[in-house]
Parts: sequence; structure tokens; C-alpha cells
Amino acid sequence: MQSWDGVELFYRAWWPDKPTDKAVLLFHRGQASTARWQEDVDGLALDDTAVFAWDARGHGRSPGERGSADSLATVIKDIETFVRFISQKHGIAIENMIVLAHSVGAVTVAAWVHDYAPPIRGMILAAPAFRVKLYVPFAIPFLRLRKKGFVRSYVKAKMLTHDPEQAARYHADEFIFRQIAVNILLDLHDAGTRLLADAGAITVPTLLLGAGSDWVVELDAQREFFDRLSSPVKQMEVFPGFYHAIFHEKDRHLPIAKAREFILERFRQAPSPADTIPYTQAEYDRLCRPGGFRFALVKLGMKTLGRLSGGIRIGWRAGFDSGVMLDYIYENRPHGLFDKQYLNSIGWRGIRQRKLNLEKLLRETVQQVHAAGKPVRMLDIAAGAGRYVLETMRELREIPVHAVLRDYKQENLDAARRLAEQLGLKDLVFTLGDAFDRASLAAVTPKPTICIVSGLYELFPSNEPVKNSLAGLADAIEPGGFLIYTNQPWHPQVEFIARVLTNREGQPWIMRRRTQAEMDGLVRAAGFEKISEEIDPWGIFTVSVARRR
Repeated sequence: MQSWDGVELFYRAWWPDKPTDKAVLLFHRGQASTARWQEDVDGLALDDTAVFAWDARGHGRSPGERGSADSLATVIKDIETFVRFISQKHGIAIENMIVLAHSVGAVTVAAWVHDYAPPIRGMILAAPAFRVKLYVPFAIPFLRLRKKGFVRSYVKAKMLTHDPEQAARYHADEFIFRQIAVNILLDLHDAGTRLLADAGAITVPTLLLGAGSDWVVELDAQREFFDRLSSPVKQMEVFPGFYHAIFHEKDRHLPIAKAREFILERFRQAPSPADTIPYTQAEYDRLCRPGGFRFALVKLGMKTLGRLSGGIRIGWRAGFDSGVMLDYIYENRPHGLFDKQYLNSIGWRGIRQRKLNLEKLLRETVQQVHAAGKPVRMLDIAAGAGRYVLETMRELREIPVHAVLRDYKQENLDAARRLAEQLGLKDLVFTLGDAFDRASLAAVTPKPTICIVSGLYELFPSNEPVKNSLAGLADAIEPGGFLIYTNQPWHPQVEFIARVLTNREGQPWIMRRRTQAEMDGLVRAAGFEKISEEIDPWGIFTVSVARRR
């Protein structure tokens, strides 16, 4: 299989005797490969279900330095590519898939479910490595100082299984290796932190299998994750005395039987309906209440000394969520004291990566529409200074593009017009407009083939105006056209922002995060089908493309 960046990843397939439209996908633990799944596949005995398993990059027969990848986000994106590849190549709907993953693989799969919100039938997480037992005091802070290189694993076969035969196979397996890259270990820790904090975003039916005497990962972290899940169907089974490699333990038939039971039951039941109650509403309600003295002190500092930063001055004047502020973040040129630190905060780094992801998907979509022989007509309903649209038009000058840039503030449109003149662009319309007015969006002529809504819906807590906006876009876009939309499923600074910063109206900037499942559900209900997604390495901002049905 060719992954998203051209890397060829190895995978295996076990087919039933008769044609099937159902699949189970297996994801191995760290430092392992697909080579050891055969006995588990036999034990699952899924006579009417195809089974697929991959070797993650840097593992087994897949290329890459052993135990290494550019980031854990790279591996999570590989999962998204693998699932879509299996669906397209073998004609199996993602709705008819169940994933089973072990240890590190379980964390990457859980992160994929959190970040990409695939409509899978269920997931099985076996001894997920949300917290690895490193045993060395202050190991994570020391590794953050080191950043690069590899750590040799302390894990030996006798710490994984009581079964001497399986331990011997572990030692003899040519694909087992002892190292893990420092950056992957740190990313694993950070992904675990994010998933433990935001497990409530996950609504997929889940079976969690824990090992009662696990030397490798913490069982308490697994319980915390399980307790916070919003999944309407969730089960947790802990096997007393089991070591970490639960599918290679002496009594491995027990977790295998439990997994088989869950798989059969999930395929018997109809897919679970999407949760209509926003999981993040309780967080938003809490942030609407007064904060503590600590945040008041921070706000005072930012209103006094903080004004030495050019970016912070703009924020207090125009709003930290304004189009002018966003354009300043995109330029990323410090002005004044503290400004470099301000511009380098994780939220603004995520914003800049969102811009790159948006430009990438916009370029690809423009090229796709043009290659299909259709006119490229873009509509951005909250353009701000329009930088990503205008820079994309400059980059693709050979493709005729007509663009309408709308915004609710004249100063944003004036900034966009100045940038268009600097770039020498034509065939542009700049107009004031309400992004939530269904009738005015539907009335845009000529009908756009690509609509863009970036950084807007995240600013409004209620779903009603978002539904109106999406309905207007569905009315505006001709069938087969595309919608590019952003979302903010996670933000580590959401409370700081709410307590300290103000929005474009001078009010506290309180955001209600939408889980990716919630946002995709709103888009789907409006008449679109999601076809691709990009996300930053920190899991803060997503950019997705959907096709008008």
C-alpha cells in the first residue's frame, strides 16, 4: 500500500471463503509486526469477515529506520490512509470496519478515532500505552532535553508473557527490535495526555482489554480513559495476572474470545447513531463562569507589560480572534518585546499549520476541479484578509480562477484588496456579507464550485447558526462541488484564552470546541460527504474537504 507521502507500507490479508463486505483491521504494538497475528486470526475465527493487518513504517517489512517516524502524527495519518485504501481497493465501507490494536498501536488508533472521527463499527484497544512505565525518575523531562536519538527498550520477553514457547518465538522473531525513537516516545506520551483529557470526544463502541500484571504500561491510565469515554457501548475487561502481551499469554484464548464476542455483536447491531448532545458543552458552560485570581493577574500583565508586544497590542485593539490578528499570525514577524514568544505559542503555531494544510487542500481541490473540465469558482464566506485564497491563486496562475471574498468587516476586505493588488491578482469580488445568512449565501452567482469556511464556526458556541450557514452553502454549491471547512477539536490553552483574552467584540474569547465527529455530523446533515482531512501535529486544528451530494 502506498501511504499519503508515497511510502510503501506492507500489509497482510486473510480472506473468508465467501465474498464479504465486513473487515477487521489489526494494528500491532511497538517494536513488533504483522508476523505474529496468525494465531490470533485463527482464534477469532471470523468466517464471514476479511482481516487485514499492516506493518507500521519502521516496523516489519515496511521501510524506515526501526522504531522511528517523523512523528506519531505521521503514523496516525498512515492509519487514515490505510483504512481508506482498504475501503476503496476492496469495496468495504468504513462503516463496516472494526479495528483491533495493541499497546502503542492502540494509542495511535484511539488518536485516529479522536482526530479523524471515522464512522467505524467499533474498536478494540488491548493494553493501550496511554502511560508507559519508564521506571527512571524524570524520564520525560530528560527526553525533552534530548529530543533526538533512540532509547533502548528495557522490555524482555519474560515481561510480556508467562508462556515460554511464546517467549522463545519473541526472541527468535527477526522483526522484533529493541529501540524506539525519542521523538516517538515523547509524542506517545503527549498523545496519551491528550486522549486521557479528551476521551469524552470518542463515541465509537469500544472494548478495552487490560492486563492485570502489566510491567510495561499503566492500567490506571486505561481505566481513566475508559471512564471518560462517551461511547454508548463500552466494555472493559481486565485479565488478572496477565502480562502486557495479552494475545500471547498462556490463557490468550480468553481475550481472543472476548474480542470475537465483541466483533460479532457489533456486526449484528446497526451502526450507533451520532451523539446529538455536544460533549464539550459542559466545558463551555464552565468557562462562561468567572475564573480565578491567577488568571486575573495574567490578564493584568498582558494589558500592561504585554503591550510591548506588537501582536498583543493588536489583540487588545481588534480582538484576538479578528481577521487582522489572524493575518499578523500568518506573517509571523515579531514586533517588540515578548512578541516572538507570543507568536510561538502552541495555539498560533497550530493556526499557521492550519493555513498550510488549508492551502494544500485548496490547491489540490482547485486542480481537481480544473482537471475535470469545470470552472473554478471560489467563495470564502469569512475571508478576513484572504491570504490563503490569494496566495493559492498566485501559485496556480495557470488555472483561471474567479473568487468571491466575503467578510463582515470592511477593514478585513480592505486588507484583502491591498494584498490582491500586491500579488497582481484579478477576477476577484470583495463584498460585505453575513456568513450565517442562508438566503444571501444561496443567492451567490455564479454558483461556486469550491466554498471555504475557515476559522469561523469555532467562534460560535451554538450549532443553529452553523446549521444555517452550512445549509446556505449547500444551496449555493452545485452538486459535485466541494466544501473546505476547519474545526478545532482540541486546544490545550482553551481555559487561558477564555479567562484572559478578548474577542473582536471586546468580550471574553470563550470557545466551544466541537469534536471532529460533531463537526463532520453537521456537515453530513447539510448534504456533504467528507472525503479527506489534514490535522496539525498537536491535534488542535483540522481542515477537511467534503463533496456536495
